[in-house]
Amino acid sequence: MQNEVGGEIADALGVLLRRATRVQLYKTLTADMGEALDELTYPVLSAVARIGPRSAADLASEVGLDRSGVTRRASRLEQAGLLCREPDPLDRRATLLVLTEHGERAVDELRRRLAAHIAASLTTWPPGEAQAFARGLRRFITEGPFA
Repeated sequence: MQNEVGGEIADALGVLLRRATRVQLYKTLTADMGEALDELTYPVLSAVARIGPRSAADLASEVGLDRSGVTRRASRLEQAGLLCREPDPLDRRATLLVLTEHGERAVDELRRRLAAHIAASLTTWPPGEAQAFARGLRRFITEGPFA
């Protein structure tokens, strides 16, 4: 029984974590957010918002790209005024990617869109089931195999 539940969760996570699944979600979220913000640049902007100012090299593993891929995407976001580069106070040779005010507003909008997208997908669930799922998912993340 326990292995069956584990397998069912593993299968669901496989679908959730598939690159195609993420790309489609990012396309939906970034629609009409401007030319620079799309399914390719979203992970970089989102990572900077989530973990704070970082170098392109440090962000690479966070977003699953190499440093040059992060740099290219960050340059697009910088040209759009969503990110800026600042000197790293701990390493004069490095620069940090930092959200601008415009970038912070974009992230706020993206988070609103994501929450609304998720909430809309749960409207047919019985009352309380979505809240139980949210609590269970949070517990799985904090106490499960990813902790």
